[in-house]
Amino acid sequence: MKNNVILIGIAGGTGSGKTSIAFEILKEFLTGEVAVIQLDSYYKNLEHIDIEERHKQNFDHPDAMDFDLLLKHLSKLLNWETVHIPRYDFETHTRKEEDETVKPHHVIVVEGILTLWDKHLRDLMDIKLYVETPMDIRFIRRLSRDIKERGRTTQSVMDQYLHTVRPMHEQFVEPTKVFADLIIPEGGHNEVAIDLIRTKIKSILGTFAKP
Repeated sequence: MKNNVILIGIAGGTGSGKTSIAFEILKEFLTGEVAVIQLDSYYKNLEHIDIEERHKQNFDHPDAMDFDLLLKHLSKLLNWETVHIPRYDFETHTRKEEDETVKPHHVIVVEGILTLWDKHLRDLMDIKLYVETPMDIRFIRRLSRDIKERGRTTQSVMDQYLHTVRPMHEQFVEPTKVFADLIIPEGGHNEVAIDLIRTKIKSILGTFAKP
């Protein structure tokens, strides 16, 4: 904990329910108390390569993420400074011109499949969570999301899942659960785990108000 800021990391496989947990946590607090940062915003900008080559990239490998920029932004937030987070276009695999301004908050939640992969990132965290959900449920959720929100075809999602998503999950994502303080089954549906996290956050926030 630094400068009265709690940094929480939420990792887990694609479609596990990380985002649901992050926003369930957010519901219980006042505006300005909790900010959620999605690791997906920090995919590297691929505007320098041909569009067909962009689609062939392995987006589930740690090398696809701009961890240096994320660490820079988190360090600023922990020092009570405002940051400008990239907005990522998943259809073109480039960063949009407009960014998102995030002001300092007492609670910062970072969520994404590789949130617990980078040691420097883990070392900044006060609470580390891993969301564990059965593979078939995760695949169905990803299929639905990528078709509706990212303009993908069913076949392209299936091909990517078999060739990169599943093997990368086994190699880079699932092993990071050993770093978690708490492993949460079933994501946003696990009300007991969410209540425990909220209680912990409220307890820490309560210490901030003391002289």
